[in-house]
Amino acid sequence: MKNTNVAPPEEGELVVASITNVKQNGAYATLDEYPSIEGFIFIGEIASGWVKNIRAHVREGQRVIGKVMRTRKDGTSLELSLKAVSEERRRDRLQEWKNEQRAHQLLKVLGEKVGWAEDEIASRALALSEAFGTLYTAFEEAAMQDDAMAEAGFEGDWLAPFIEIAVENIIPPFVEVRGTLTLSINDVSGVKVIQEALEQAEALTDEAAEIDVKCFYDGAPNYRIELRAPDFKVAETMWEQATSAVTQHMIDAGGEATAQRE
Repeated sequence: MKNTNVAPPEEGELVVASITNVKQNGAYATLDEYPSIEGFIFIGEIASGWVKNIRAHVREGQRVIGKVMRTRKDGTSLELSLKAVSEERRRDRLQEWKNEQRAHQLLKVLGEKVGWAEDEIASRALALSEAFGTLYTAFEEAAMQDDAMAEAGFEGDWLAPFIEIAVENIIPPFVEVRGTLTLSINDVSGVKVIQEALEQAEALTDEAAEIDVKCFYDGAPNYRIELRAPDFKVAETMWEQATSAVTQHMIDAGGEATAQRE
């Protein structure tokens, strides 16, 4: 899906392009994310070293990642380089593009489900992209945090199915669970007891398992706990273990403790 609501790419930017015509001195390409802009890749920018046969490197219909080297003042065409893009950056940029394409398809599914017209789907896509940076990030944030959409200022009956689609289709890099711990103890060593209780939770951090548990002071008797895990199942298990560890330590020391998920 091409984005008609963004400015042309700038020099140095990586763009997704499809080869349309291969000549002896270079190749022409259309930019997948920008309408009405054509790119040209000189043979010297196709690959490092001497290019004996340009068709051994590019072909019509091939999707490539190019670095913008120069742009015309009217913004209708630009010069690209393939050799200036490392393999790692090429893979990352291509995956980013694929993610965005998938996000637009998911939003289309949502639109059909809730009865949006095409212009409404486009409007929602633009609003979500502006709020989260990309449409895919909006789905990703919704999959990780139930309140992400509301915190970004979105409301309406479409939010529930949007979150449902996100959870079912997007695999986030991590899941975040947050909550509040209310801890109190009437003892001269109460501060130390509470500190030790919170350390019990943070001790569950496991870098190898991609689990991170952090506790913060919000003002007595309230403390904040933030937990990251690779998926929801692990996150729920770690939440139970972390809060149970804190609660048990407080009770054993003669104090009180409650935990509340946000």
